[in-house]
Amino acid sequence: MIRIRKAEDRGHADHGWLNTWHTFSFADYHDGAHVHFRGLRVMNEDYIAGGRGFGMHPHRDMEIVTYVMQGALEHRDSMGNHGVIKPGVVQRMSAGTGVLHSEANPTDETTHLYQIWIFPREKGVQPGYEEKLLPEAEPGKWVLVASPDGADGSVTINADTKLWAARLEAGQSLDYELPHGHAAWLQVTRGRLTLNDEALETSDGAAVEEVGALSIKAETEVEFLLFDLD
Repeated sequence: MIRIRKAEDRGHADHGWLNTWHTFSFADYHDGAHVHFRGLRVMNEDYIAGGRGFGMHPHRDMEIVTYVMQGALEHRDSMGNHGVIKPGVVQRMSAGTGVLHSEANPTDETTHLYQIWIFPREKGVQPGYEEKLLPEAEPGKWVLVASPDGADGSVTINADTKLWAARLEAGQSLDYELPHGHAAWLQVTRGRLTLNDEALETSDGAAVEEVGALSIKAETEVEFLLFDLD
């Protein structure tokens, strides 16, 4: 079964400095039919104006992955970490027993990113932070972004989830075999594709359950994220 979550059906808020879309219930947006999908709790697509951002705020017991599409994001936290992430660099913060952090756009240009929250496998762990430069995505090849064991240069998350990224040229195809009992979420970040003949375009998502073999075909040059969820 594949259920499409169209971009225009997501929650939306425009705060002036922040233009944000929520795939799942978040902040003042609540949709009882879209609270989470398996271990995937938040999928926010954010546009942050130059020189603006989120001040220090708390998180607890959540795995937070930040994936920048365009621009830059400066991070500071109560663990003493400080860094600026850009496209090609993935950031993971394990909130665990509690952490404070801030995120700001240090440039004059708009920053476009996805912030992703994943339920942890184990609560009450020591907070942690990690950022890694991902290998450049060759068209038609999977790149492992996050995993439980940090395989293949991915960031390590406290969750039974694998996050993959891929880029396809128009007409290219890519397959993925889900382990028995697993589900998937596919998020199109740019372009158009078909997922087992279901059409998706920029910012659309798809929940996949009880389907083992995934066949992804690019209708245009396309980039997307795929979550393999236990």
